[in-house]
Amino acid sequence: MIAQGAEVVALGEVMLRFDPGEGRIRTARTFQVWEGGGEYNVVRGLRRCFGLRTGVVTALVDNAVGRLAEDLILQGGVDTSLIRWVPDDGIGRTARNGLNFVERGFGVRGALGVSDRANTAVSRLRPGEVDWDSVFSPGVRWFHTGGIFAGLSETTAEVAQEAMTAARRHGVRVSYDPNYRASLWAGRGGPGRARELDLRLAPQADVVVGALGLAGKYPGAAAVGADGVADALLKVAERVPGVGVLATTLRDVPSAGVNDWSSAAWSPRTGCVVGPVMDGVHVLDRIGSGDGFAAGFVYGLLTGAPLERALAYGTAHGALTMTTPGDGSMASLAEVEQLMSRASADVRR
Repeated sequence: MIAQGAEVVALGEVMLRFDPGEGRIRTARTFQVWEGGGEYNVVRGLRRCFGLRTGVVTALVDNAVGRLAEDLILQGGVDTSLIRWVPDDGIGRTARNGLNFVERGFGVRGALGVSDRANTAVSRLRPGEVDWDSVFSPGVRWFHTGGIFAGLSETTAEVAQEAMTAARRHGVRVSYDPNYRASLWAGRGGPGRARELDLRLAPQADVVVGALGLAGKYPGAAAVGADGVADALLKVAERVPGVGVLATTLRDVPSAGVNDWSSAAWSPRTGCVVGPVMDGVHVLDRIGSGDGFAAGFVYGLLTGAPLERALAYGTAHGALTMTTPGDGSMASLAEVEQLMSRASADVRR
């Protein structure tokens, strides 16, 4: 089990996303199908936009639906050799593949996600089932996982911890995103349990993206304005001692179709650094934009960019991710760098 020359590896669930386009889920007659997942989206962006070799550790049921997900992952250029294939029992009694129905939203109507992911193959992953010493073979430079994967089940939390420990043992840099999904924690302790898990896992990372998810008493409890970001990040740093970099997106939502978009980061050396401010970003599909930010930010750090420039890569890539459908990035590095230089959106001929 060795990713074929991967530089960046992610651990997470990959679901099929069913997109009704401009319509509603409950009245749809056709759907566009994409692949997506919080941790996976990061390595897909790093591959398709930034040209890094990436792989994903996940699990899928070996049936036609799972093979469709594999085909979409292959189209994204992400190495599939680390997928754990689970035998199909015919009806998904023991394990199944995850589905995610997502409306993009429009104007006063926000985006809506309806996930169908209980008892998926990857949620049944257990410690000891992945040979992490082989995964983190020479050449792997970065490992990414997050709270969505860790929150799938009690065993995935243990797998995430096992993987992060192994990555650190092999000298691989680790990033963690405390992405909170209320649906994953309903009936399992809610936001309090989610926060406990994040505070167990995040200190094992070198970089935490989505760091404001650790602000406040519970996930989502802290409404942090632009003036309060520096103080909030400093308080988060006190909660996760040893983490070298904290980063976060900053978003204001006048409507589903227009977002004000920026970012900030903190490190012990630089203190709080603010990314570029992009007011009035016109949004086609905001799902995956935070993962797009993470991909650009990780690319900046991997290439040795200063923290401010790494933020610019992340902010520009996240903004461009909002301009196309699906979770994944359709941007090129040239487009990202053009936006970073404040180039206009005029037609290029």
